[in-house]
Amino acid sequence: MTDNRPHRDTIFLEDGEILSHQAFEGDQYILRLQAPRCAESAQPGSFAHIQCDRSKPLRRPISIMRTSATQGWVEFLYKAVGEGTRLLAQRQPGEKISVLGPIGVPFRFNPERSRPLLIGGGVGMPPMVFIAQTLAGNRNFKPLVILGSEVPFPFKPQPSSLLLPDMPDGVIASMPLMDDWQIPSRLASLQGFPGCHEGYVTDLARHWLQALPPEQLAQVEIFSCGPHPMLESVARLASEFSLPCQVSLEEFMACGVGGCAGCVVEVKTDQGPAMKRVCVDGPVFDSRAVFPA
Repeated sequence: MTDNRPHRDTIFLEDGEILSHQAFEGDQYILRLQAPRCAESAQPGSFAHIQCDRSKPLRRPISIMRTSATQGWVEFLYKAVGEGTRLLAQRQPGEKISVLGPIGVPFRFNPERSRPLLIGGGVGMPPMVFIAQTLAGNRNFKPLVILGSEVPFPFKPQPSSLLLPDMPDGVIASMPLMDDWQIPSRLASLQGFPGCHEGYVTDLARHWLQALPPEQLAQVEIFSCGPHPMLESVARLASEFSLPCQVSLEEFMACGVGGCAGCVVEVKTDQGPAMKRVCVDGPVFDSRAVFPA
């Protein structure tokens, strides 16, 4: 009998040592854990189910932002918004945290779509960073990263050294890590941050898409993660320009491995509507399946 569970034998349980734990404005944190089995198998779009504290048996799903398979670490960006993540925010370097991962269906890349447009909002930024890390140095792809936040970014924005002539005047702020990887990035916010686009990430993306000649527009595929309303807007943008689009959904989860079906969403399929588990059937879905026109 064919095993229809592609995630079988690819999820690992590890006690990950905290290597670093940085705090940023807006209750944002970047956590780096030594978890070599997770680091070796993680792909862009993967997440881990993390035990925040021994007093909280239910884990929290957190998207993977970066990995080093050679050094064995995994990095996460999260926001402390509830009791579990607030307890996690108190954990210190040297402590051990139980990590279950990597979990989920990752993003897939089409070599015929060589201009990936990566759109991330808030704590939806990490999967876009992971995609960028994966594509860095790959001459077959020319990604553009657009990130948005309504609290200060969890990094110090700087004027980009990579010029983009198809951007609005004055929109020059970037994520420094992207410049290091030679991947252009631009930032958007409604908070008036210097060098950022004053508006939504989709407004900035639309401006760039409208400036592309038809032969370049035909090479674009959109990848996105962020709040549900933002993803709906991204899906409409993709439909507007007739572009393929993959979105990573954020849902509350209990088990994180497909057993409890507590994270199901309705998805459009060729056979009609179906209920899919975000944890193992996703979190990455075709935008047209989740947000049908």
